[in-house]
Amino acid sequence: MTLPQLPVETPPPTRKRPRRRRLLGAAALVLTALAGYAVWSNTVPYVLRSAITIDATPEQVWSVLTDLPAYEEWNPFIVSSSGTVAVGATLTNTMRDATGEMTFTPTLLAVTPGRELRWLGKLGPGGVFDGEHAFLIEPVDGGRVRLSQTETFSGVAVPFFRGRLHDQTLPQFRAMNDALARRVTSLSTP
Repeated sequence: MTLPQLPVETPPPTRKRPRRRRLLGAAALVLTALAGYAVWSNTVPYVLRSAITIDATPEQVWSVLTDLPAYEEWNPFIVSSSGTVAVGATLTNTMRDATGEMTFTPTLLAVTPGRELRWLGKLGPGGVFDGEHAFLIEPVDGGRVRLSQTETFSGVAVPFFRGRLHDQTLPQFRAMNDALARRVTSLSTP
């Protein structure tokens, strides 16, 4: 007795994805990853902070902080600065750290006498390496002030420089704060 032959199903022919389509898919994945990284690096900033208490009035600290031509006499971090201290103005600052000197041209965002000086500096086009630098002056007990120096870094290149910023730039914030306190004291002592 012969058993009937069952039909054998053959799988449908597989379609080969064209090479171009695969490359476009891979490029889309890479671009999506880069866009995600760019968004993340600009929404999760890196912040450096240093503060000091100074036996002075807010006006005395403000006077030294905004006397840009005198920076070369006392400031170990921003060794020269020029421009007009007014919102929207551009300063020309030369900064010195362990790696040498660099000149940058930040735009002033806030100028509140005796309280706040804040600027935004950019290296390259916006979103690559931006730094918003702020000096805040707050009165504290005993006729003293607390000077806080903060910089908020954002941009796609910032994560690659975090260690350098912490190790080389933060000590310069502290050195500038100390030098500013000495300068205020020397100018207020008869």
